[in-house]
Order: sequence, then structure tokens, then C-alpha cells
Amino acid sequence: MTGPMPLTLASIRRAPKALLHDHLDGGLRPATVLELAGECGYDELPAADAASLATWFRDAADSGSLERYLETFAHTVAVMQTPDGLRRVARECVEDLAADGVVYAEVRFAPEQHLARGLTLDEVVEHTLAGFREGEALVAAAGGRITVVCLLTAMRHAARSLEIAELTVRFRDRGVGGFDIAGAEAGYPPTRHLDAFEYMRANSAHFTIHAGEAFGLPSIHEALAYCGCDRLGHGVRITDDITVPGSVADAELGLVAKYVRDTRIPLELCPSSNVQTGAVPSLDKHPFDLLARLRFRVTVNTDNRLMSDTTMSKEMLKLVQTFGYGWSDLERFTINAMKSAFIPFPDRLKIIDDVIKPGYAVMLG
Repeated sequence: MTGPMPLTLASIRRAPKALLHDHLDGGLRPATVLELAGECGYDELPAADAASLATWFRDAADSGSLERYLETFAHTVAVMQTPDGLRRVARECVEDLAADGVVYAEVRFAPEQHLARGLTLDEVVEHTLAGFREGEALVAAAGGRITVVCLLTAMRHAARSLEIAELTVRFRDRGVGGFDIAGAEAGYPPTRHLDAFEYMRANSAHFTIHAGEAFGLPSIHEALAYCGCDRLGHGVRITDDITVPGSVADAELGLVAKYVRDTRIPLELCPSSNVQTGAVPSLDKHPFDLLARLRFRVTVNTDNRLMSDTTMSKEMLKLVQTFGYGWSDLERFTINAMKSAFIPFPDRLKIIDDVIKPGYAVMLG
């Protein structure tokens, strides 16, 4: 082949990808939801076949409200309350990501939401990690390659964040890479969980914070200045601190935006999800391109593959079609993500040098 490979969904699937922001309970296969519901006696699903259920999740998530969007998770979480359910969902997650060309993924979930049938927090994490390892083994046996790291999430409206932070540190040498808080932002600022973040910093542990999605610049400022997060989950509202009077070259950055760019704070941007939740009005108005052109450390993510009916390849293709990106841009976004991963530096470098760069060299011809 001479010259770059055409940018299509199929070719993008072949390219190596790194994913930092993906929710385990937002990525189930519709057929698995149905089967697990039958096994555990959950009879409140809104549809009785996989195709209709997939459509319902996508349509219900398209409300334009983060709060409404989050309501869809009641059904997926309900079927993830048993050891077998957790292991299966985690295993299939790994297989699905690998089939889409993802070579590194950080998958997050909230253990506190999976205790309805008597499991302890430690047991929830153990069964989920076992599912991830099973998935990695199946991918390797089929000749593929993927590394999956688990992030543990605390719900920002609850009061268990310190407990989940302690759980994160307890399992950090067993497959858990970091900590997160998630849920509705309005009324639940990250500073409510300062003790958890102080615990993470005291133990030299990684954490990200959902900030700047449904709420504006104050959420981002608190996450950085008071909580000291390593990455921003979403962070699209950083544009509230950027003024573009004419061309992008004339953009004026406020103090928070300058800090985020200068210190290379990674932005875990999720294009389709950001439109669904109303964080941005439409894909063509998504600030991804502005932030990329201003050289923020932007990364591409799925957020919730079931609710957004998406994959990493679909997200990348949408960006290509909307902003005219080429292979070199997709490679840059992928390396941005890998540089920002919650694994040791030598491991990040090895994946960049041995997998990502050679993979995109093939695409670039």
C-alpha cells in the first residue's frame, strides 16, 4: 500500500486505540441484560428483545439532561448484583473493546451500587477483576492484545467516597488503577469528598473527577485547585474560560484554562455522550476541535457504549466526519490518552512504542 489507508469505520477499527473513560454499567450487551434479568428475576426491563432494548436505551439517553441520562442505569445495575453477573459483564466488556481495536482501556464502575444481593465491596471488586482477567485471557488466546485497568467510582450524592478511596488503594496492586467520583454534578461539588481525595494523595494514588460536564467552570476549578485531580472526566465546560474573538490563533485563555493546558491535565472528552446529556448542543458545536487546535491534551472516549450506541471507532469516525481529521490526528489523540493512563510510565511507553506508533504507521502508509 502507498499513501494513507482510507478513513472508514472498518479501517479505524483496525487502528490501535486507548480508552480512559468507559463505564462498565454503561456498556452491557442488550442480550446480556435480558439474560441476566431472567436469571436474577428482574422483571422491570422496558423491552423484551435485544433490538428493542438497545433502541430504548439509546432513545432514553437522548433527553438532553444528565439526570435523565443517569436514570437508564437502574436497569443495567440491577442485573449486576451477583458474582456471575459481574464476571460476565466484565469479561464481555473486554472482548467487545478488543474487537473494536482497543489495546488499552480503563473501565470504571461504582462498587457501592452492587451490594443489593449481599456481596461486600471487596467481593464486588474481586469478581469484576476476575471477569477482566478472563476477558484478557480470551483475547490473548484468539491472538489479540488488550490491557484493562479498573477504576473505582464513588457516587457524589452518597457518603461512601472515603470508603471507596480506601478500597481503591487496597486493590491497586491487583488491577485497580485509580479512583473517581460520578453522578449528577449540580448540588454535589467535588469538595464534598475532600477526605477521599486527601486519602488518595496521601497514598500517592491516581484519581480523576467527573467535572465540567453538566456544571460549569466552578466544578473544574474545585476539582483541580482543592481536590488535586490528575484528569478531568469530560471537562467540556473549560471553554467557559476561553474567548475566541476571531480566529483560534487569537483565543484568550483565562487562568483555569491556562492552568489546564500548561500542566497538561488530560480531558476525558466523550463526544456522543456530551451531546446526549446536553453538555454541548450538537456534535458540530462540540469544543473538541477548538481544544485540540489550542493543544489541550484531548482524548477520545465512549463514556457509555450501550446508552450512546457507540464504540471508540464510531466516536473517532464522527470526529473525522465533523472536523476533517486524518490518521495523524487520531494517532495524536490516542497517544494523548496513553500518556495519561493510570499505569507506570514504562508500561505506557511500551504500548506507545510497540503498539500504537507501529499501528498508525501502517494506516499512514
